[in-house]
Amino acid sequence: MTAALPWVRPLLEEVAMCLAVPMRVVEVKNGADDLLPPTALVELEGLSQEVRLDIVDRLPEVDDFVIVHAGFAIHAMSAVEAQKNIDLMRQMAEGLR
Repeated sequence: MTAALPWVRPLLEEVAMCLAVPMRVVEVKNGADDLLPPTALVELEGLSQEVRLDIVDRLPEVDDFVIVHAGFAIHAMSAVEAQKNIDLMRQMAEGLR
């Protein structure tokens, strides 16, 4: 992830922990049956991944943002909230350089 998001690297190096990053929902897929959880294809700055939606606080729609941690969406948010989070993470990274 840090190759696509160079501003994240200083944060990872300084705090030595995983970061939950807001990502835009591109597609929502319902599970084929009760055994398969719903998933979403999410992206941020050219990086995309499929994440599970079984523990998110509300099911997102396309163009919503979700906080992703360890392959799970854990919180759905508006684009305005997500941009505030991304801007704050960039500011913190700049302060660590």
